[in-house]
Amino acid sequence: MRSWASEFKQFLLRGNVIDLAVAFVIGAAFAALVQAAVADLLTPLVAAIFGQPDFSDLTFTINGSVFKYGHFLNVLISFVTIAFVVFFFVVKPINRLMEMSRRRESPDPSTRKCPECVSEIPIDARRCAYCTSEVAAI
Repeated sequence: MRSWASEFKQFLLRGNVIDLAVAFVIGAAFAALVQAAVADLLTPLVAAIFGQPDFSDLTFTINGSVFKYGHFLNVLISFVTIAFVVFFFVVKPINRLMEMSRRRESPDPSTRKCPECVSEIPIDARRCAYCTSEVAAI
């Protein structure tokens, strides 16, 4: 019987947990970088065109309630910028790599590619071990 400490250690040392932690840290740093770029470069550029020096000061008042829509504009610009960068520098290259890997034939004659997730599965398999989709027998 294994102790809970050894099971916890095994859980922490799994590759996907470490990968997730690294991705989270890099994602947080990337978000801070993009927010700084938006606040320090993009917002002043847009402000120079439209004449407003800082979007975060944009507000309007209705019945004594202050609506700070300038801050929302800054966050919206940050979100769109992050989405743009992630799409063109992460999603597009990964999709291209996946497309290229689908075109290649399996080098091992005892395996084939799953039509759904493109993972290598045994040639006699009726269900993919990775994505659990049903595959036609050959």
